[in-house]
Amino acid sequence: MTTISIIGSGNMAAAIGTRAAKHGHTVELMSRNTAKAQALADQIGNGATVGTYGTRPAGDIVIVAVLYGGAVDAVTHYGDALAGKILVDISNPFNADATGLATTTGTSAAQEIAAVAPEGTPVVKALNTIFGHVLAQDKPLDAFLVGEGAEARARVAEFLASLDIRPLDAGGLEMAPVLEWAAILLMGVARNGAGFDVALAADVH
Repeated sequence: MTTISIIGSGNMAAAIGTRAAKHGHTVELMSRNTAKAQALADQIGNGATVGTYGTRPAGDIVIVAVLYGGAVDAVTHYGDALAGKILVDISNPFNADATGLATTTGTSAAQEIAAVAPEGTPVVKALNTIFGHVLAQDKPLDAFLVGEGAEARARVAEFLASLDIRPLDAGGLEMAPVLEWAAILLMGVARNGAGFDVALAADVH
C-alpha cells in the first residue's frame, strides 16, 4: 500500500489512521501535541509513526484532520512543505449549534484551505459526511468527494476504496459547499430520530 500522513491527533485522526493501518497503509501522524500523537501512534500500531509538525509529510496524500477553526492556520503553517501533495480536507465549518455553516455563502472550508495551499497542491474534500465513530467501525461505507483535478480525486478515491469505502465523485471543488451542507443534513437526520450511528449512502446502479 502507501504512506498516509495525517495532520491532527483527535477523534477523526484516530478513526482514519486506525482504519488505514488495518487496511495495509503506513500511517504518519503530525500534531502540535507530539505526546498525544505518539500515544495515538502507539494505539494504532502497525508501524504508525510520528512526524515533526510543520515539516514535509512522508505521504503523498495528506489528510488535514483538525477542526475547521484551525485548518487554514495548519496549512498556512506547513506552507511549501505541502507542495506537490494532495490535501484532503475533512472539516465541517459548523456554526455554534451545528444548524448551519460559519462560512460565507458560496464558499467552503475546502476552498479557504485551497487559497492558502502551495501552488500545484490540489485540495480534495472527503470524509466530512461520516461520523468518526461510524468510520471507526470499519464497516463498508459510502463517501462523497469533490476536489481540484480529476487525477487528485482519482488518487483519493483509490485510497478510500482500499479502506472498503465506496468513493462517490461529485466533481470539482466548487461543489465543496454542497458536501458541507450535506454534513448539516446528516446532523439533522441524526438529531431527529435516526441517531448518531447513521451514515449517508447512495444507491448507484
